Amino acid sequence: MNSRLISFLIAVSLLVGNAQTAGPSTHPAHTAAKPVVKYGSNPAAGKTFVHDGIRLYYEVYGAGEPLLLVHGNGGSIADFKAQIDFFRKHYKVIAMDSRDQGRSADSTDTITYEKMTDDLAALLDHLQTGPVYVLGWSDGGIEALLLGIRHPEKVSKIASMAANLYPEGLAPEILAWIEQTKEEALKKPNEESARREAKLMQMMQDEPHIAPKALEAITAPTLVLAADHDGILDEHTLEIYHHLPNSQLCIFPNATHMVPYDDPAFFNATVERFFQQPFVAKDRLKDMLKSYEAMLASQQ
Repeated sequence: MNSRLISFLIAVSLLVGNAQTAGPSTHPAHTAAKPVVKYGSNPAAGKTFVHDGIRLYYEVYGAGEPLLLVHGNGGSIADFKAQIDFFRKHYKVIAMDSRDQGRSADSTDTITYEKMTDDLAALLDHLQTGPVYVLGWSDGGIEALLLGIRHPEKVSKIASMAANLYPEGLAPEILAWIEQTKEEALKKPNEESARREAKLMQMMQDEPHIAPKALEAITAPTLVLAADHDGILDEHTLEIYHHLPNSQLCIFPNATHMVPYDDPAFFNATVERFFQQPFVAKDRLKDMLKSYEAMLASQQ
């Protein structure tokens, strides 16, 4: 038999044998792709309601204890993609675009943190949620604290990431960036996005004005979060923590203001642990000695 023919027959035999032993394909040709939810622009979940004459856009996902997510300055529901994906498995997650941001309508007057906080309270009334867990990031962290001050009956626990009580609580380079961003936006008065940005940057220069002592009225357990390279001054975060009567503190290492996006697994797990565990205030000396004595006893 021709040697080339023999080689061909051997090759065919090997291919047939491999096909028989390989089993079914692990890549079916007709497997449907899992649909991707576009948070912040999802017709299946998006709804609106009106408060203070402004149409406000919100989305709701999941079931369980209600959890309100509050985004930062110039942001939207979409900023919380990783948080919605995580928390919707165990909570009824509620997220809203703040006035003058995202898919919500613009207001005709100046914007303040108090007005946005009252919008959130109105949303909770609209949805008839009862008290909620609250997770706020940046401006959302400010509003989370204000919810605890202005509407304490609506809050069960608060996680406030990178909040400030007054503009001077921001790092100098952040304040300089805000001024530069505002000036650039003012050069484009005919662009809707630029008008919004200038208005929001101005708010951060003028607001908020929350007296540290006002935090003492917040009775809800509160987790104060920030990064060790945050846009909020370290000492300002500590000031917030020390004025909250029922508080815990978490500083994320080697991280920035963007840690909820940069390291969502670490961030989400930290917040989830706080929400799930009963809050117990620690005594600096007594609890240390209790654990120390237990450690010694375990070594005997």
